[in-house]
Formats: sequence, C-alpha cells, structure tokens
Amino acid sequence: MSVSDPDPLARERDHLASSRAALRAMREDVEALDITNVTANWVNSVVLGRQIEERVKALADLSHTPLFFGRLDYLHTTQEGQRFYIGRRHVHDAVGDPMVIDWRAPVSQPYYQASKKDPQDVGLRRRFGYTAGELTAYEDEHLSDPQELERTSRLLQAEIERPRVGPMRDIVATIQPEQDGIVRSGLSGTVCVQGGPGTGKTAVGLHRVAYLLYAHRERLARTGTLVVGPNRSFLHYIEQVLPALGELEVKQATVDDLVGQVEVRGTDEAATAVVKGDARMAEVLRRAVRSHITLPKEPLMVVRGSRRWRVPAYELEEIVRELMDRDIRYGAAREALPQRIAHAVLVRMEQAGEAPDDRVQNTVARNTAVKAVVKECWPPVEPEKLVLRLLGDPEFLAEHAEGLLTEDEQKLLLWAKPARSVKTAKWSAADAVLIDEARDLVERTHSLGHVVLDEAQDLSPMQYRAVGRRCTTGSATILGDLAQGTTPWATASWAEALGHLGKPEAVVEELTAGFRVPREVIAYASRLLPHMSPGLAAVESVRENPGSLAVRRTESDTLDADVVAACAEALAHEGSIGLIAADARIAPLAEALTAAGLAYLSPGEETTAESRLTLVPATLAKGLEYDYVVLDEPAAVVDGEPDERTGLRRLYVALTRAVSGLTIVHAAPLPLQLES
Repeated sequence: MSVSDPDPLARERDHLASSRAALRAMREDVEALDITNVTANWVNSVVLGRQIEERVKALADLSHTPLFFGRLDYLHTTQEGQRFYIGRRHVHDAVGDPMVIDWRAPVSQPYYQASKKDPQDVGLRRRFGYTAGELTAYEDEHLSDPQELERTSRLLQAEIERPRVGPMRDIVATIQPEQDGIVRSGLSGTVCVQGGPGTGKTAVGLHRVAYLLYAHRERLARTGTLVVGPNRSFLHYIEQVLPALGELEVKQATVDDLVGQVEVRGTDEAATAVVKGDARMAEVLRRAVRSHITLPKEPLMVVRGSRRWRVPAYELEEIVRELMDRDIRYGAAREALPQRIAHAVLVRMEQAGEAPDDRVQNTVARNTAVKAVVKECWPPVEPEKLVLRLLGDPEFLAEHAEGLLTEDEQKLLLWAKPARSVKTAKWSAADAVLIDEARDLVERTHSLGHVVLDEAQDLSPMQYRAVGRRCTTGSATILGDLAQGTTPWATASWAEALGHLGKPEAVVEELTAGFRVPREVIAYASRLLPHMSPGLAAVESVRENPGSLAVRRTESDTLDADVVAACAEALAHEGSIGLIAADARIAPLAEALTAAGLAYLSPGEETTAESRLTLVPATLAKGLEYDYVVLDEPAAVVDGEPDERTGLRRLYVALTRAVSGLTIVHAAPLPLQLES
C-alpha cells in the first residue's frame, strides 16, 4: 500500500463508479444515434440498425461482473507514469481517454506475463477482489522491487476457488502465463491444446476466440467463427462466457448440428459406428460418387440455324477425362462440362469463319443436345440417396469398398432391412456424417475463419473431417484430453487427429498445471492413468485443499439413502453440487432424491442460489464442473461402458468434476485400478 494514499480502496471504488458511469454514457450515445437519413436504402438501414443493437448489447454493464480486475503502473518507456486499469472491455471518458483497457490489448499483456524475473517495465501490479460485484479488496505486487519476495496471490487463489453457481464464467482475471501464450497465438496457425482435468483448456479456447475477434475483427466478421462442443448441455454451460466479454457473434453447435441434413432416428452398434467413422469411408464415398461418371460413346451434333456442328466422341471423352483428372468437386465439374463442350463447338465456328462471343457459348451450353450429353456422362448425385444405396445394396458397397473394407466390415455397414427412401430411413448420427462427406464431394462446404473444437478426443476420423471442412481456409483451436476419450473410436494421438482434420501442421501445446481440481482429488483420479492412457502426464494441481476427498463404503440396501445423505451434506456448503452416477442408476437416485425432498436439476439447466443440485448421468459429465461432487458407485460407471478402458476413462471424467470436494459413496468394491 502507498503511504501517500491514505484510503486507496475508496479511491479505487471511485474509479469503478466513474468507469461504470462512463460505460453507461457510451451506451447512451449509441442508443441516441439517429440513422433516419443516413442510409441510401432500407436494406442498409436494417443492417445498420442491427449493428447498433449489437453494439448496445456489447456495452451492457453486468452488475455481477467486475468492470476491471487489475491495474498496471508502468515505470518508463512510452507508458512512463501511466496507469492502466485492466478489464473485460474498453471504457473511455467523455474526451476519449481510457478508463479501462481491454484485457486483450497489447498494453494489458504484462498483467498476465510479467514476473519478478521479467517485470516488463511494470512497477506495480494490483489485483482487485470483489464480493457480489462490489470492490472489497486489493493486493499489490511491486515487480521491480528486488526486496519484495514473490508470493502466490491470495485474491487470485480466491477467484479460482470462488463457488460456481450458474453457467461457466470467464477467467480473464486468472489467466496464467502459459494459458495467455495460447490465448494470444496468431490467427493464421492452428493450435491443439492437450490438457488434463482442471487445466483450463476450455476457457483458454473460448478466450482465444475473444482475443482473435479483438485482433482480427474485420476479417472474422466476414468469415465467421464457430465453437463446436460435445453436446447441448455443454454448450448451454459455456454459452455466457463470450457475451460476458462483449462478443455476441460467435455461433455454437455440436458436430450433429453441423451435419444435420437428415433426421437422426436410429442408433448404431459400437462396431458398426467404428467402421462408419473410419477414415477409409471417405475413399469409399469418393469412389461411389465418381462411379456415376461415364465416358461418351457417341459424337455430339449441335444444330444452330442451318448449320450443324459435330464434336467427335474421342474429343468429348478427352473433355470428360480432363475434368476427372482435375479431381474438383463433382458438382463443379458437372457445371463446367457444358461450357467445355460449348467451347469445343465455338472453336469449330471460328474455324469456319464465324466470330461467336460469350453469349453464343452460353447459348450452346444450354443446347438440348449438350445437356443430354452432360446428363448421360455426368448425372446429378444426391448425397442422401448415394449413402442410402451404399448401406442398402451389398453389390454397390462391395464394388466401392473393394480393397478398403473387409467382408465382415461391409456386413456391419449394411442395414438388416434396407430403407425404401431417404425420408423413411432410420439414419444414425454416423450416417449423417457420411452424408455430409458425400455432400462435400459434390459441393464444397463453406469455410469459416476460425473454429474451436472442444472435447475433441471423442471424435471419429470422419467427424474430424466434417469439422475440418468448416475451416479449410481458416484456422482452428483443438481442445481435449486423450485420457478422457470415452467413445469406441476415441483419438489415439493428436498427430492422427490433426491429420484427419486437415491441419497436420498444427502446434500441440500441453497444459499440465491444474487450477480447478484439488491436489488430493486429482492424485486419486490419476491412479487410473497407467491403466487407460499409459505415457500421458498426470496433472499437477496447484491447489492444496486438505480433506477434499472422502471415500465411503456402505451396504447395497442403504446405498441410495447414503448417497442422498451425502448430497444433503454437500448442500450445507456454498456453491453448486453435482451428483454423478452411471446412467442406469439415474432413475433410482431421482426417486430417492424426490422422496427425501431434495429438488434437483438436469444437465443443461442453470443452477441458481435456490437450486444448486444437479443429477448428472456419467455420460454427460464431461466438460462440466461443480463445487462439490457426490459420485455414486464407481464400479457401476465402469461397468456401464462396452469395455474396461472406456469404463475407466468415464470414471476418470466423473472423478475430476469437483472444484472443492469429492465424496465417493459405494457398496460394490471399487475398481482395482483405484487401489494401485
């Protein structure tokens, strides 16, 4: 604290109040804009009106969210004597002087990166503590003072451990140096982040989007950004992070949403889904699409007025083969074919002394005879019908899977009872991905500027290809943990996954410092790693929280009651509570909670101060976090999966959802791997 400043906290509160007033004035200035006579037409007026509405929303002052969380006092250089308040967005006063600097601005970077060893010309770094939106504390670090010892920030620790109620929140106040380096990596490169539970990989990915939108707003406004999550519950959990940072234009979707061209009403056995998700299916589909192409056998005769123009079959064949050799999209080649044929006709017209122009070529391309050749040689292909035939016609599948899929694999693909039409087919999620691949073979998929893919370890090669198609001309942020792969087709290595994604040159970063899960809990869960993901580094938690783990053995006839009692005990603490159980155990636990008068939510429903307990099937727990977790019957979680490795990974996920405490209640013996 400064001796010359008798009441620094009051002064900081005054600055907070002034900053809120300035933000309110900025919002009012935008709301007062009159665009009545500004635009030339109603279309521009509507667009400008929407932009103003979005700007007003972005300038919202969220009372529960601190406007700034830190301060930097520089010593020399261009910032000499300057003081910057670091916050979630930029705020300026009436004359344009900054009152709060956006955390993404270059001048803010030392807030995250500066240290005693490398002060980066920062004399003082001040962190602020808040309670219910009110500034209540501050903490100073004199980075250029060699006499002051380096220490862990109590306010930083308190912010990390702050109870979680409601959706996921941003981490701008707690970003660590290794996280900041990933967040601020450039737009041109793809980054893959391998991070164990609690390392903040999801938050890093979301904050990287926010940073890129700040640094490359004009470009990404044109090309678009997308966050892809594993399920709707997860997307609902993270959906408020970017709006809280003032970013409202980022779309969110699951992989199923991306490929949702058909209604999914069926499911696949695991073995079938593995084959459908295999990268070899891409070549099977490519062969099937191109099998529709046939070489012309007859010459073409085009009649124009009193003249006839003949193109021999061999020349037509050369045109078709040339398009085939270029390996462009099937649909693009089909559109180019009549123009190529028309050009051949125009060459003959010019040789005969005529002077045809582009209009004549277009007319010839629309000639009935030319269109007949195109229809015969390069007929239209409908992706849904193509996949329908592959899955229902053994001979068609065998022809195009020869040398790629074994007979047993082909049998797995074939429907027991072929569907009659696209609409009556009981498509599975894996089928929808195949259709998306076929659609891209016919017509190029639109590419975005940047895509974030979270929980990436659970995708099949064909799903990676589907996501990769959405960023062929852009970049991506891939987030995941190989140890949490719980699908039969889970990723074996990031190098393999990035190859399927079409980004083999991506940089792989690893986060090993855990900030969410207490040390005692993560150490217990890490006992499973050698048995399910050998060679993967365990997370080293920075959080000491003695007594955060409790393992309770009970009897089968009192299991439900003891689990409910553990939930009631957890509810005595502040924050959110998650009761995680094997999917088969959800129904009996729901009945037990209701009988005990404990209200509960389902994943995706937002926790509030009144409703803090969520009943979570183990299959939906990934990516979620709760202050206190009660885990029911670990053996049932393992047994609920098709194989032991997947079961252990599912259990690993369930064990690592807690921020402050984990209570395990079991009647059956614990998996032997936890005893090692």
